[in-house]
Amino acid sequence: MVLLRRVIGDALRARRQGQHRTLREVSTAANVSLGYLSEIERGQKEASSELLAAICEALGARLSELLGEVSGTLALAEGMEGVLVPVDQDSAPKKAAAAIATNGSVSVSVRQDTPLKATLRATRKRERDVVYAA
Repeated sequence: MVLLRRVIGDALRARRQGQHRTLREVSTAANVSLGYLSEIERGQKEASSELLAAICEALGARLSELLGEVSGTLALAEGMEGVLVPVDQDSAPKKAAAAIATNGSVSVSVRQDTPLKATLRATRKRERDVVYAA
């Protein structure tokens, strides 16, 4: 099962790294401890809406943009069989399973480690990589 806090953390980390900023820079700007921001990015802690808004502001993003990205990633994952539902332990493979889906602008890869743990990674094409036809 994919955890919402992991998808949110991945989206925050992708934005921060896309800006070539350190955890320290963003944590200072958002007025949150570096360790706590790191735990949020790794999906180990759930951030409150107020904290998410502060982190988004520090990243120069709207909370609605972040949540829109998260929503799109989850919607794509829902279309991947078995990603958002618990896996029966008896039928689970011995090795981690991986699945990849794409809708053109978003690619999602999933690694199923255990019946209740999946890691979801989403990548989006950058606007500068998109070619507009005249």
